[in-house]
Amino acid sequence: MKIGTLYIVSTPIGNLEDITFRAVRMLKEADVIAAEDTRKTRVLLGAYNISSKLTSYHSYNIERKTPHLIKMLLEGKTIALVSDSGTPGISDPGSKLIKTCIENNIPVLAIPGATALIAALISSGKPTHKFVFEGFLSNKSARRRKQLKMLKDEERTVIIYESPHRILKFLKDFIDICGNREIVLARELTKKFEEIRREKAVPQLEHFSKHKPRGEFIVIF
Repeated sequence: MKIGTLYIVSTPIGNLEDITFRAVRMLKEADVIAAEDTRKTRVLLGAYNISSKLTSYHSYNIERKTPHLIKMLLEGKTIALVSDSGTPGISDPGSKLIKTCIENNIPVLAIPGATALIAALISSGKPTHKFVFEGFLSNKSARRRKQLKMLKDEERTVIIYESPHRILKFLKDFIDICGNREIVLARELTKKFEEIRREKAVPQLEHFSKHKPRGEFIVIF
């Protein structure tokens, strides 16, 4: 029996129009769509009249679901992997399935598209020829401060993800360790309330201390 293929399908990071023709076709043709959040994915599928079978694949069921999806692929099924938004496998559970497919000699193909970190980087005004992506730093203050000390003198542009619940703590640690240097904070990219703030760290902290942080943040310095 022919082995199936895992397609890593990039989806919009906000605006539903930011999807490729190929991505829509692959979502329609897939036997199963493995989604990090089925509620969010249903909105996208509804917008493009996609009726493929949908199953959840997230950090809470990853150990149970991975063998099940691998079995389907080995039986010849086609699976499209999608994340909450953007490109799967970047700071999300999708990397586990991708790695397991490779270990089982199952074909893995990427359907490129929107990625929040790249959208933020190219609009930040910071150098783009060399950069490092650190994902989410630790939610533990001591560990986060240690990570920032390691990044303090990094010559490449640094990109970090941060949650709205921790952005104030992050900024306080950043100012303490890296000083009041310019930092770019991008949030809600491609959405109605998109915001890209390019200021020094102290004014950034003052602003978000007065205005409740909303949406995932992309931090660039």
